[in-house]
Amino acid sequence: MKKIKVYLIALGISISAVLSYGFADNYFHISKNLDIFSSLYKELNTYYVDETQPGDLMKTAIDAMLQSLDPYTNYIPESDIEDFRFMTTGQYGGIGALIHKDSNFVVISEPYKGFPAYRAGLKAGDVIIKIDGKSIKGKNTQEVSDFLKGQAGTMVKITVKRPGTDKSIEKEVIRENIKIDEVPYYGMLDNEVGYIKLVSFTQTAAKSFEDAFKDLKENHGMKKLVFDLRGNGGGLLMEAVKIVNAFVPKGKVVVETKGKREEWDATYRTPAEPIDTEIPVVILVNGSSASASEIVSGALQDYDRGVIVGKQTFGKGLVQQTRPLSYNAQLKVTVAKYYIPSGRCIQKVDYSHKDVNGKAKNIPDSMIHSFKTLVSKREVFDGKGIKPDVITDERKMSKIAQVLMGKQLIFGFATEYALKHDSISEPKYFELDDDTYAAFKNYLSDKDYSYQTESERLLEKLEETAKKEKYYDGAEEEYADLKLKIAEDKEDDLDKFSDQIKQLLENEIVSRYYYQDGRIEQSLNDDEDVQKALEIINGAAYNEILAGTFVKEKE
Repeated sequence: MKKIKVYLIALGISISAVLSYGFADNYFHISKNLDIFSSLYKELNTYYVDETQPGDLMKTAIDAMLQSLDPYTNYIPESDIEDFRFMTTGQYGGIGALIHKDSNFVVISEPYKGFPAYRAGLKAGDVIIKIDGKSIKGKNTQEVSDFLKGQAGTMVKITVKRPGTDKSIEKEVIRENIKIDEVPYYGMLDNEVGYIKLVSFTQTAAKSFEDAFKDLKENHGMKKLVFDLRGNGGGLLMEAVKIVNAFVPKGKVVVETKGKREEWDATYRTPAEPIDTEIPVVILVNGSSASASEIVSGALQDYDRGVIVGKQTFGKGLVQQTRPLSYNAQLKVTVAKYYIPSGRCIQKVDYSHKDVNGKAKNIPDSMIHSFKTLVSKREVFDGKGIKPDVITDERKMSKIAQVLMGKQLIFGFATEYALKHDSISEPKYFELDDDTYAAFKNYLSDKDYSYQTESERLLEKLEETAKKEKYYDGAEEEYADLKLKIAEDKEDDLDKFSDQIKQLLENEIVSRYYYQDGRIEQSLNDDEDVQKALEIINGAAYNEILAGTFVKEKE
């Protein structure tokens, strides 16, 4: 027995020595490399042939170091703290308007209804030419945004040129704390099905969602819900937990986090009694639904509590935490991975393994694991985001529609339309008639919206290759005829893709009168994902999918 005790004591001392040595060795390497970096930084600033900016050099070094890890681990200098707070609170000091660049100036895209820009009478299409008397010609949107933002209660003078008028207009706008609505729109899709759009998981997301849910249920007769998380890039984890709690009983696991340090290992359970554990729910997602959106959709899928419809989600299963640094800076650092109730982690990219070019790789199919949902035991997978129960087709925008949007020609026509029409019908009923579309085509008659189609690009490449390989001689006429035929067909694109272009025009025009909530409401008319959600939630497929008995091809 004595020998065993002696052995155990000796083993303990050995392990302690190894750990101490390991810690000391690690500390030495950190100290050594910091000393090298400090020396290099000093020598560079002293002896480099041209003048250097020490702050810029350090920022470059920090960014490069963090970039070697993952895109979510970031250095936040004091100057960017307000932007970071906006990401977590949805709040900033400013005038409350979206802006975009057009030629040499920045234009107001849309004032937020009810906020300072709106109350001051600024309109979409107004060209900002001066801020506080200083010309902003040539400034980019970030620079103009910085000028417009400021402490609540302060005034900013904005001089604009409004289309259709000759004189410039000066507005005095008092900045406010601008809080972006996490739920920009909710309403009824039919007599029984409600719809809620959630765009972020900031500090009041769960409260905003709950208020919308209760209003639809108590005052509008909602018996089923389509919950739209498309384009929602995530946010605060606890807000995701609270939203899952709306549909799942108290005490259920929503997400677990596991990190290198035990302090980041945690289990998050639903903290309160749910709002409704029975209401049918369809959750809409797409490739831009990430992080907290994936926690919500994944947890509801794992509990067989809702049907997921749309496209494969982004695949971000990493948790970040902020750490204070010197001089009011902060470090946002990835500290853990999260695991949803079935036990799967949906992280798609493995940032610990990169190719020769330094690009991180997706988790290979050989490393993907199968899991089971908790009630119906349906098969689900890790490593690739959340795969919808029903995958919808990708809707591709035509080249001409992309060009008309990119060159702000849809926007410009909507501005002219709003100058000539005092009002339009409600968003869900507004449609562009043939005369208005003809007016749009006439509006384009003196505008440059030239573009190269994929067919033209491929033909050009084929022609170059044919010349190099000596096959072009004798085929010039055929190439010329084909070019002409494509060009002639392209002239008909305004008619060929009129349905798509009309939808864009309708949406932009509606936003002039009903702002963001009207824009969302109008877009639902032609939203194929929403139509699929209605088909599922109003039919037998909903229960069949959750039970695992749904046969996808029934036609």
